[in-house]
Amino acid sequence: MATHTHTSVEANERLARRVPEEIATKRNLELIDEVYATDAVEHLPMGDARGRGEIRADFDRFLEAFPDFSATVEGSVAQGDTVAMRVTLRGTHEGPFMGIEPTNRQFEVSNMVFTRIQDGKIVERWIQPDMHGMLRQLGVVESPIA
Repeated sequence: MATHTHTSVEANERLARRVPEEIATKRNLELIDEVYATDAVEHLPMGDARGRGEIRADFDRFLEAFPDFSATVEGSVAQGDTVAMRVTLRGTHEGPFMGIEPTNRQFEVSNMVFTRIQDGKIVERWIQPDMHGMLRQLGVVESPIA
């Protein structure tokens, strides 16, 4: 069983927060090589991204579709090698996304992210945004009748 010091758990939490705060919101995509392991995997609703190249390509596509995108970390909890974060995502749909032409509508949804860190690098992330809420706000799907 691995042991983790308080300092390493705090460092893991700081590292995990760099993705939404620095890479996504501030568009510092060059940090991908610094914070992700070479063979890192991101599990996304649209499919897995494997390796830094695919992860970068996913960020590029998403930021092209939502040029004003921002991700605000609302809270995080770290234990051992894993960090859980609740993140609010915001943006305006100005480019193609998942085959959907731009709607120029804004969205704001919650996102849950679990990040696993090994040897000071992100090795795996599970990302679960409120896709239905996002697509509803973009006018792509309707709300179910209550």
